Amino acid sequence: MSQLPRVLRLRDVVLFNITAIVGLRWLTTAASQFGLASLGLWLLAMLVFFLPSAVAVRELADIDPGAGGVYRWVRRAFGPLHGFVAGWGYWVNNLFYFPSLLVATAAIAAYAAGPRFVHLGEDTVFIALVSLAGLWLALGMNLVGLAVGKRLQNLGGYATWLPALIFVLLAVWSLVARGSATPFSARALLPARLDLPSINLFATMTFAFAGLELAPTLGDEIHDPAATLRRGVAVSGLAVVAMYVLGTAAMLVALPHDTVSITNGVPQATAALVERLGAPWLAPLAAAVALLLVLGNLGGVGAWLAGSARLPFVAGVDGALPPAFGRIHPRWQTPHLAILVQGAIATVFIVASLVGATVKNAYLVLTQTTLILFFIPYVYLFAAYLRLRRGRTLWTALVGVAGLAAVAFSIVLGFVPPADEAHPVLYETKVVGGVIGFMALGVLLAGRGVRRRTASAMPSA
Repeated sequence: MSQLPRVLRLRDVVLFNITAIVGLRWLTTAASQFGLASLGLWLLAMLVFFLPSAVAVRELADIDPGAGGVYRWVRRAFGPLHGFVAGWGYWVNNLFYFPSLLVATAAIAAYAAGPRFVHLGEDTVFIALVSLAGLWLALGMNLVGLAVGKRLQNLGGYATWLPALIFVLLAVWSLVARGSATPFSARALLPARLDLPSINLFATMTFAFAGLELAPTLGDEIHDPAATLRRGVAVSGLAVVAMYVLGTAAMLVALPHDTVSITNGVPQATAALVERLGAPWLAPLAAAVALLLVLGNLGGVGAWLAGSARLPFVAGVDGALPPAFGRIHPRWQTPHLAILVQGAIATVFIVASLVGATVKNAYLVLTQTTLILFFIPYVYLFAAYLRLRRGRTLWTALVGVAGLAAVAFSIVLGFVPPADEAHPVLYETKVVGGVIGFMALGVLLAGRGVRRRTASAMPSA
């Protein structure tokens, strides 16, 4: 394999994990749909999914820290065909994830611009232009080298935990001085209803914890990758849990759960806290938080773009994809073709996702499709962990089985439409069609890749 330059250290990996995993928009989803019960559900999602994934990723990255991550681990455990299908599912997921993340980012950018521009958050032309600008900014910075691209990812990490800290501190101040907008009680910690659309949101909360396996795809670009990834999982894992649980609690201190905006919840709640505190000098904080969230989301786009682009690169090196995907740019030292192809396809998806749909509906459909596609490779990840783990104990078996069960449960729930969906059949058709179509294409490409590699390995007559 062509050598990629090692430019990432522990701080870079921790910030990379934070910007890749933490989406403060998930606070609004959890708080608006579950209220106080979301706090317990965050902890449940942590126990059944996040901790098992942390254990599995630490172990697999220690066994094989090379570039490729889940593609490499599944190939080692089950062979090249399954490795390609797992990597394909992970890569295709991002074609949906970029639009959903950028749609949310554009809506927050409209809020950050001030009251006169808030209405642009529902303007599809504005959303499309801002989304495409964000995508190609992140792509350009990672195309010219990870040494440059990591600056965007690091900025995204700082711009994720800083607004979370500001928000939580304001909420604590408001709680002490003015009380909470949401009454806190032990009974309210249990979900008020357990219908399928409501339970489905738990799968979304599980998805919010996903992403620890992304940094290992950059294994060849990390100094001392096994040790650095091991420490990075531990440090960033604690930060991720704290931001979700404390951030959701702060959201409920700021606003009643039924008034939380699905796209602008954190800036909206920040403004509400400032107003309740009666401190007009803090008024610019809401816009500052919105701006930081935009930067945090751009860092997330950069992280997922950089990490997932290494999958077709490694597949190109292996011969599962055309060799051009495995080439490194002579000047920038990046897998440029893999990055550019991903950017071009994501551009088409952003435009297509906004044609004939409201911003909210596009956001929800993309999020749901992303959730299902993303968890399919996680089935492979936990299966690879069970196959390759070095410690064959009851504990390690339970970790793998718990992770598999949580993923399977989330995939099933991912097909349930939201409770307020006006056209559930059309919604499910879009989601099911997208999942089946893309995974079937992955299986087809995997078979062709294996045949191509077998043919190239055969001696010529």
